[in-house]
Amino acid sequence: MRTQDSGAPTPDGFLGSTECLEKKFTRASCDLVFCPPWERCANGRCSCKLPYQCPREDVAPVCGRDGRKYLSYCQAMALSCRTKKPLMSHFGENCGVDDPKFSSSIDRDTGVVMLYIPDNGRSGGGGGGEELLVCGTLWDTAAANVACKEDKHPLGAASAGFVSLKSLITNPSYAMLPRSCVSVRCQGYETSLAECVIYDAARIGNRNVATATCYQATQAECEFMCVNSKCVFLNQTCDGVDDCGDRSDEMCCKRCRKDAFHCRTGVCVSREAVGDGMIDCLDGKDESPRNAKSTETHILLSNTETRANRQHLESKLYCGIPNSTTVDDEEEEEQRGRSSRVKRVVGGIPAKPTQIKWQVAIVEKGRINCGGAYIGGCWVLTAAHCVSSNRNVYLVNFSLWRKSRAQDTTDIVPVQDIHIHPMYNDSSYENDIALLQLQKLPFSDKCLEENPAISAVCVPWSLQLFQPNHTCSISGWGRTADARSSDVLLWANVSLIADCQRFYKDRFKPGMMCAGDLDGSVDSCQGDSGGPLVCEDDLGVSYLWGIVTWRDRCGQPGFPGVYTQVAHYFEWIRHHTGWPAVTRFNS
Repeated sequence: MRTQDSGAPTPDGFLGSTECLEKKFTRASCDLVFCPPWERCANGRCSCKLPYQCPREDVAPVCGRDGRKYLSYCQAMALSCRTKKPLMSHFGENCGVDDPKFSSSIDRDTGVVMLYIPDNGRSGGGGGGEELLVCGTLWDTAAANVACKEDKHPLGAASAGFVSLKSLITNPSYAMLPRSCVSVRCQGYETSLAECVIYDAARIGNRNVATATCYQATQAECEFMCVNSKCVFLNQTCDGVDDCGDRSDEMCCKRCRKDAFHCRTGVCVSREAVGDGMIDCLDGKDESPRNAKSTETHILLSNTETRANRQHLESKLYCGIPNSTTVDDEEEEEQRGRSSRVKRVVGGIPAKPTQIKWQVAIVEKGRINCGGAYIGGCWVLTAAHCVSSNRNVYLVNFSLWRKSRAQDTTDIVPVQDIHIHPMYNDSSYENDIALLQLQKLPFSDKCLEENPAISAVCVPWSLQLFQPNHTCSISGWGRTADARSSDVLLWANVSLIADCQRFYKDRFKPGMMCAGDLDGSVDSCQGDSGGPLVCEDDLGVSYLWGIVTWRDRCGQPGFPGVYTQVAHYFEWIRHHTGWPAVTRFNS
C-alpha cells in the first residue's frame, strides 16, 4: 500500500478498508484474534496473565535462562510477556545455573541461523547439547523476525531466505557450521526461537538451510507501514505470514494472497493453521469439520502444550452447546397434533418444549412480560426496560414452554439482585441491558439444580464475531401476526442487518444493532422484549448476540427489529459476573 501525501493509503485488491487500517489492529487486538493462553482479553486488548493463572493440567516443566525451573511453558511465557524478555530455554529438569541453555545466533558472513539446543538429559547425562542449523523448509519472515529480535534487532527481519549449505563451501565459516538442521515454525509473538515449534533434527544433505537479514530502517518509500513503524512490501500483506512482527499486515484483509486462509473477521492465517486442532478464526471457520486434517506427529512439546492449554481453558466453560441428551416431554406430541392451529409469531414457529435451553421467562407479579437468556453461573441477561430495581417482584422461569403452566423440567428461581446498566435511558432505549443475579440454593454455591433441559449461552467479547447477513435465531412468547400473545414459546431465523442507522436515523444509538428481514416477514414483537437473539459459529457454539429491545411497526417492511448488541457490553457484564461466566476462550 503506497502512502499518499495526505498519509491515506491507496486501495489494494487484498487489503481491507482504510477505516480498518486506521484502527491499527495487531496480534494483541482480541476483537479480531485470540489471545494465547498466557494472556487474557480485556477492553479489546490482550494483556499478560499472572503465571499462577496458567493451566496446570497436561504440562511439562520448563527450564528458564535464569537457572530456574518453571511449572509449564505457559508459566514461562506469562513471565516473558510481563518482562518483554526471553525467558524459556528448553523443556526438562536440568535447569541449574551451570546447565547449558538454549541460544541462537545469525552468522554475520552468511546470514545462516544457528541454534544450540540442550540435550535435556535425553542421553542420560545432562550438561550437553547440540549445535544445529535451521532447515529451510518451513522458514518464513515470522520466524526470521523472532531470530532477529533475539539478535537485538527490535523490528525483526527485513527478509527470510535459504541457501544450499554446499554453496558456502568457499566461505571461511563453512567448516564451523553444523551438518544437521531442525525445522522451525513460529507464530510471530515469540521472543526467542526456543518458544517456537521445533521439529526433529535431520542430516542436511541436499537440504537448504535458513538465513535471515535483519531489518534496518531506511528512508525509501514505504509500501506498507506496520503499526510498529516497520515497512514491508505490499505483496507481504494478507499472505498469512506475520512479516511485520506485530501481525498488523494480516489484520485487515478483503481476501488473502497465495493459499492463506481468510477468516470472516478479515484476518489471514497460514494454511498450516487450518485444521490443526487449534482455533485461529474467532468463529472457528478454520477448524470446521470440512477443514479437518491430521496434525503433525513430530513436533516438540511447545505447540502441543499450547493446544492442550487452550483445550483445557475451553473445557472449563460450559456454554453455547445444548445438552443433546434431553428428551422433550409429552407436550411435544400435543404440539404436533395441534400445530396447524397455533398462532405464529411473525415468521416464527413453535419450539419444542426443551429446544431453547437458555431461554428464560421473567415473571413479574405472576405475569410474563419479558424473556431473557441464561449465561451461566447465577446470571441472566435481559433488557433494562423489562425490570426495575425491586428484585422482590421477579421470578425467573427456566425451561418453560407453555406460558400457562410449568412442565416437568421447569425450574423457578428467585432474584437476588438486579444490575441495570447505569447509562440506561428509558426514553431512547440506549444501553437497554440488565443483569439478574439469581438467589443461591440453601447451603450451596449454585442457583439451579442439575437439569439437562437448561444450558447457558456464551457471551461474545468481540463485535467482529458475526458479520452482516449471518443467520441467527430469535425466540419468545411475543405477539403474533394477529397481535395476540403466544401461549407457547416461538422461534424464528433472522439475518443480521448492516448500517441500521439508515432506517432509524438519530434514534439508532451505539450499542444497538438490527436483525430480521427487510420485507417484514420475520420480526420480534411486543412481549419478546429481553429475549435472546442467538448466533451460531462454525463449530456449533451459540452466542448471545443480541437482546430484543425495541422496534417500529412490528413485521412491517423497512422496519427491522432493534437489539441491544451484547458484545458492546462485554466489559460491563464481565465486571459483574467475573471471568468464568462470560467467555469461552479468553479467560
